[in-house]
Amino acid sequence: MFALIIYLLLALGVSFLCSILEAALLSMSPSFVSQQERSGTKTGKLLAKVKKEIDQSLAAILTLNTVAHTIGAAGVGSQAVRVFGEAYFGVISAILTLLILVISEIIPKTLGAQFWRQLAPFTARSCRIIVIGTYPLVAMSKQITKLFQSGSHGEHSVSRDELVALAQIGGSEGVLDENESRMIHSLMRFRDLRVQHIMTPRTVIAALDETLSCAEAVTAADIMRFSRIPVYSDNKDNITGYFVNSDALQRLAQGEPDTPLEKLSRPVRIVSEMDTLSRLFDELLTYREQIAIVVDEFGGTSGLVTMEDLIETLLGLEIVDESDPEVDMRELARARWDERNKKLATEKSESAGKPNE
Repeated sequence: MFALIIYLLLALGVSFLCSILEAALLSMSPSFVSQQERSGTKTGKLLAKVKKEIDQSLAAILTLNTVAHTIGAAGVGSQAVRVFGEAYFGVISAILTLLILVISEIIPKTLGAQFWRQLAPFTARSCRIIVIGTYPLVAMSKQITKLFQSGSHGEHSVSRDELVALAQIGGSEGVLDENESRMIHSLMRFRDLRVQHIMTPRTVIAALDETLSCAEAVTAADIMRFSRIPVYSDNKDNITGYFVNSDALQRLAQGEPDTPLEKLSRPVRIVSEMDTLSRLFDELLTYREQIAIVVDEFGGTSGLVTMEDLIETLLGLEIVDESDPEVDMRELARARWDERNKKLATEKSESAGKPNE
């Protein structure tokens, strides 16, 4: 009877340990392991090594678990026949299967998946010991598993979609506040968006003819409220630069109202509407510019984009200045376009309804 109990405890105890180690090891996130490694402790470095060589650790755990199951089941079966007789062999086998399922599988794996942070130091040390103890079998299994891993090299442990999902989960669980979650989501989309997605369309660009004088420019109050104003030659398809409104006001204060805007004009960056936002952001930072003119594939002016537009997109917010006449100029452009189409449709219907004279 004593031998029966020993075999039973051996099978259940070792299997319980292996199951909880396996669940904890697989539940550890790469970010947690990296954080522990950066802490500089021996446990952190050991944990990083174990996680990096996870195939080796899992092979060692599964090897020990299989050995424990095999020896335990054989020992319990032989001792049960000796103690209770062959008539109860089937009953003992059923009870042992149920105990292994509940005590050495369901319970430990649930605990390991739930308390993997607390179990991390214990898991790292235990896996190291088990790997050393079962090294010959682990080395053999490692060579076998290499045959099935030829195409798995170079894969990332975390994808961009997973980072976005983590940010959303963190926001819903209160780990991140709403603004932080939104910023992370916007940051992940930043490199995929194009300039055309955030630019102010050409139809609502506030620009002035470069031949106008400072005195004439100041009379355009709806345009002079902007700090940087594009100037053009002939039409908006030929934007030559931009001027700062304070420069024009300064010329007026100095008694030079007839100074043409052309003399105040500064060079403006020209970017393609298909450029990515990350590229535009780098370009504006490199040249310390706040504004750029967007052109289409034919070189015509397509719109205007500012550093403010980029920051709004990056933060996932709409930055509204107290002087902004419209919160979103793109919405204004679409509204004007719809209004123009309705007007044209009305004129066509009226002309079609007139009788021929």
